[in-house]
Amino acid sequence: MTVEVQRGYAKGRAKRREILDHAMSLFGEVGYHRASLREIAARCGISHPGLLHHFPTKQSLLLAVLQHRDAVDGERLFTDRATGLDTLRSLVALVTLNSTRRGIVELFATLSAEATSADHPAHAFFVERYRALVNDLDLAYALTRDQGMLRPGIGPGVAARQLIALMDGLQIQWLLDHRGMDMAAVLRAHIQAQLTVPL
Repeated sequence: MTVEVQRGYAKGRAKRREILDHAMSLFGEVGYHRASLREIAARCGISHPGLLHHFPTKQSLLLAVLQHRDAVDGERLFTDRATGLDTLRSLVALVTLNSTRRGIVELFATLSAEATSADHPAHAFFVERYRALVNDLDLAYALTRDQGMLRPGIGPGVAARQLIALMDGLQIQWLLDHRGMDMAAVLRAHIQAQLTVPL
């Protein structure tokens, strides 16, 4: 592969990342349905056809944004998971971050509900995302138990699903009325009650 071809690929990847960053911001600001591909293209300094070269449909861009959000959050919050406790702490940090980006939380909550329909464009994404999340949290709770930090009687698999349900429910409550609502504090209290050590 020539240097020029490598530079072309690198430039294309950088532009794709820029489009995803701007799309995620705009979806967060005005929601998926009100966001336009032309506005995203303008923010990126490219033409509408130029954006369609990278993402041929709004749905394909949406799925890429969801995957991008998970990747960015993972890089930011889940880089150090030496113990199960680290993973649980990272979840509290993620909820704290989410409380600063209402649009993204609203987009996620709406799409995850819509995507229960098998013909929704994000159905497969959410099925796999929840499967992976349950597995990760099951493992985190099992590690926490094996390290003697989980209270007796708490099953990792059940605790994992309860924690995900709590997070999703907190997001909906927060979206409906966020005044005086601290999602991270509620989540932290729930996890702390399961532990024998400080979170």
